[in-house]
Amino acid sequence: MARNTKVLKIAKILRKRMTRAEIILWQELRNKKLGMKFRRQMPFVFGIYRYVADFYCPQRKLIIEIDGGIHNAPEVKEIDIFREDIFNLSGYKIIRFNNEEIEYDIKNVIKRIKEMIKEI
Repeated sequence: MARNTKVLKIAKILRKRMTRAEIILWQELRNKKLGMKFRRQMPFVFGIYRYVADFYCPQRKLIIEIDGGIHNAPEVKEIDIFREDIFNLSGYKIIRFNNEEIEYDIKNVIKRIKEMIKEI
């Protein structure tokens, strides 16, 4: 994994413009509340591919993605699958939640994240 300034700038902008769901989840992840350090809006570069993961736990190589309604579009789903394949091939694990899960059932979301942390 390498970094470049363009993806770093994008990540910085995204940190300032977090969605409601991202803010809610960040409050649960920050300051090692789950016993692990998480980073928000973490930039990744794999060759020509640049991605910004919503949340990342370096100790477990765990990426948490939050999907808004746009992720239901077929072309976006296709991109998500491709992106997930790249991360998986590079040794990362991904867990996905939609906005509604985080906004209305954060306890279950945290439970699932804790289970994933234990599994890895």
